[in-house]
Amino acid sequence: MTDSYDVVVIGAGPAGSFAAETAAAGCDVLLIEKRQEIGDPVRCAEGISKPGLSKFVQPQEKWIAKEVTGARIFAPDGTKIEVSARLAGGEVGYVLERKIFDRDLAKRAARAGADLMVRARATGLITGDNTIKGVTVQHLDETLKIPCSIVIAADGIESQVGRWAGINTTLKQKDIESCAQYYMTNVDLLDTCDFYLGSEAPGGYAWAFPKDHRGGNIGLGVLGSRLDGRHSIDYLDAFVERHFPDGQRIELNVGGDPVSEAASTTVKPGLMLVGDAARHCDPITGGGIINALEGGRLAGEIAKEATRLNDFSLKVLQRYEEAWRASFGKTLDRNYRIKEVFVKLSDEDLNKLVHSLEGLTLEEMSVSGIMRRVISRNPRLLMGLRHLF
Repeated sequence: MTDSYDVVVIGAGPAGSFAAETAAAGCDVLLIEKRQEIGDPVRCAEGISKPGLSKFVQPQEKWIAKEVTGARIFAPDGTKIEVSARLAGGEVGYVLERKIFDRDLAKRAARAGADLMVRARATGLITGDNTIKGVTVQHLDETLKIPCSIVIAADGIESQVGRWAGINTTLKQKDIESCAQYYMTNVDLLDTCDFYLGSEAPGGYAWAFPKDHRGGNIGLGVLGSRLDGRHSIDYLDAFVERHFPDGQRIELNVGGDPVSEAASTTVKPGLMLVGDAARHCDPITGGGIINALEGGRLAGEIAKEATRLNDFSLKVLQRYEEAWRASFGKTLDRNYRIKEVFVKLSDEDLNKLVHSLEGLTLEEMSVSGIMRRVISRNPRLLMGLRHLF
């Protein structure tokens, strides 16, 4: 380590590691992670699209647990529709080994020149002259003051860094999913990512993603406002008993997932928020790896530009916010509006929506075409979405 850095990145998930790697091409960078092991625990169903991943990195065989051919969507009454990987969105194509994937992204950052520190928890920002001057970090039993010019906050859904800088990162209960997932064996899954709609996961959905021979991720997310005093694990256990009664639980992971609008602002003088900290998850699926990589790349590029200019003002860093909003901001806005309609639908309503797609060859239709078909056949339920498609 050096005495000071141009950039300190807080959080070594995909957004943080990719930001660190990108910035390291022109800056002195420190990447810190509060956990002792990067990539563990896994708080993710681990799905990602092939073209989405390939846009940023060359996929490595060791990252891929399973290639999947598409998705199946199950209505509450068991009716299913099959969707190709091309149409299924950012969570279908590969099922990753996130523990390996996340560590390799951190390795890439280190090889690009970034310093890494694990078991290092950011405890505050050092400020002065209306900008950030550094970060205080608790590393093992030592408190460190690390001077820097830019902080990139990739500290996840519980982001405190943004709050310290005066950004409101509070999530309403209706905008957060309480998630639980088992890795299970003795489950028979096809080469598809399966999604289950309805009251088994109120306000969210359940999933079954294959990973290996008779093994996969079985999980669900329940909207915080719909938990009714239960824990997401209770809903998951009931789902497993119904659909995978012979499965054996090998690993359990729990956590929250933002399904909110993007943060109203993601920049302050000397600060940029990326990934879950910026609320860049897809509000419909809760998936966020692709947006995390894109946001991390953009933040890293702007960090390099600001360092070259020796200007860490809001005027310069605002270019990051303008860039991510131009890249995927409109999609986030649209999908939040869709989510707000769908979470109000009953099981009977969801059955009607799925039935309206029966008999269609979905491979021949675009996502917009499918949505227009559903809306036209269910105008009472989805009239509020007509203008979006």
